[in-house]
Amino acid sequence: MQIARETVVEIAVSLVTVVVFVVAVVAIGMNYGGRGGFGPEGAVALLGAIVGFIVLMFAVGFFLSGR
Repeated sequence: MQIARETVVEIAVSLVTVVVFVVAVVAIGMNYGGRGGFGPEGAVALLGAIVGFIVLMFAVGFFLSGR
């Protein structure tokens, strides 16, 4: 079974985007997390990572749909 080149590119780009998001969440957890949980700064950073992920996935989807 052969997969089209475009499909492989879409999968790879999406996978890289998700990995970047997971790394960002882990980094935020390591920097702002603790026994007491996130403080206000950590919560804002986590919210920024989530919003950034949504915007990035939108941009990637828009770019890939136009190819």
